[in-house]
Amino acid sequence: MHHDTPLLTTLVLGLGLAYLFGMLAQRCRMPPLIGYLFAGIVIGPFTPGPLANQALATELAEVGVILLMFGVGLHFSLKDLMSVKRIAIPGAVIQITIATLLGMALAWVMGWPWGNGLVFGLSLSVASTVVLLKALQKYDLEQTDEGRIAIGWLIVEDLAMVLILVLLPALAGLLGGHNPNDTGEQSLLTLLGVTLAKVAAFVAFMLIIGRRVIPWVLEKTVWTGSRELFRLGVLAIALGVAYGASHLFGVSFALGAFFAGMVLAESEFSHRAAEESLPLRDAFAVLFFVSVGMLFDPRIILQQPLALLGTVLVIVIGKSLAAWAIVRAYGYSHRVAGTISASLAQIGEFSFILATVGMSLGLLNSDANALIIAGALISILLNPPLFSILTRAIPTPGNATDGSTEKS
Repeated sequence: MHHDTPLLTTLVLGLGLAYLFGMLAQRCRMPPLIGYLFAGIVIGPFTPGPLANQALATELAEVGVILLMFGVGLHFSLKDLMSVKRIAIPGAVIQITIATLLGMALAWVMGWPWGNGLVFGLSLSVASTVVLLKALQKYDLEQTDEGRIAIGWLIVEDLAMVLILVLLPALAGLLGGHNPNDTGEQSLLTLLGVTLAKVAAFVAFMLIIGRRVIPWVLEKTVWTGSRELFRLGVLAIALGVAYGASHLFGVSFALGAFFAGMVLAESEFSHRAAEESLPLRDAFAVLFFVSVGMLFDPRIILQQPLALLGTVLVIVIGKSLAAWAIVRAYGYSHRVAGTISASLAQIGEFSFILATVGMSLGLLNSDANALIIAGALISILLNPPLFSILTRAIPTPGNATDGSTEKS
C-alpha cells in the first residue's frame, strides 16, 4: 500500500543525500556544507534523478533560517566586538560597501536593474560564519589578534545583514520589487517609519519583557531536572519568538530568532541552551542548505561563464584586497591582514538568506541566485588552499594577544 508522502520523501532524500555528499566532502577535506548544497542540486528540478518537493523544502528551510539566526544570536558577544571595535566596525562597513559596489558594477555590465544589482552585491559582501570559524579552529587562530578581529568583523557583517533583512521589504518598491505588505497608499518614508517603529517596539518588548521571562522560563525548566524538557523549551522559545515577532510585530522570522538567541545569551543557561539546541539546529541548517542547492540551475556555468568568473573574482579577490588594505591602513602586520582577508574570501549562509528574501520580493532573478550559489560553492572550495598558502607564505611571529606585537 503506497501513500503519497511528499514531506517524508523530501526529508529522506534531503537528509540522506546530504549525509552521503557531506561524508564525501569531508573525505576530500572540504567543508560538509559543499556536500549539502550538492545534495540539493541532485534532488532539485534542474537535474535528472529523484525530485523533492520544492515548496516543502522551502518551508523546512524557513525553520533552518530561524534556528541558524537563533544560533547567531546565542553566540553574539558584545564583549568580543568591543575589544576590536576600532578596526572591526569601520573595517566591516567599508568592506561591505566596496564588495556591494563591485557586485553592482558586475550586475550593471550584465544589464540588470539597479535594485537587483544592490541585493546581488550585498549577497556577495558577507562571509560565512561556519566556514570562517572552521578555518580559524583548524589553524588554532581563535585566540590570536587576527582571530579576534576576524570574529568581530564577522559580528558586524552579521548585524548589518540583520538590519538589511529588516529594511529590504520596506524598500522593495523603491528598488523595483514588490512588498507584500505595501498597499500602494503609503509613501516610502511612511513605510520606512512604520517598519522601524515595529522593529523598535519588538526590540523594546524583548529587552523589557523577554529578558525577564525567557531566563525565568528556562530556570523553571532546569528545576524539573529533565534534559528533554529543557531542549524542548529552548526550541519552543526560538521558534515561538520568531513566529510572534512576525505575526505580532510584523518583523522577519530572522530578526525574531536573532533576538531570542541574544536575550538567551545573557542568561546563565546560554552555554547549555547552545549545546542542547545544536543537534536540531544542525539538522534544519542542513535542510536549509539543501533547499538552497535545489534552487541552483547548473546551466549557468555553461551559459554565463564570464558572469560566474566575475562573481568569483568579486568574492575571492575584491573582498580580500579590500579587507587587506583596510587592516594594513590600521597599522597591522601583513600576517594579520592576510589572515583576515583570507578568512573573509568566501560567502555562505547569510548570502543565501538574503538571496531567498530578494527573490521573494522580486529583487533578484534566478540567474543572480544561481551565480550567488555557484560563487559560494567555488569560494568555499578555494578557501582551505588559500588559508594554507597564507600560513606557509607569511611566518607566524608568535601568538600575539596584546595587539601591540602584531602591529607593524
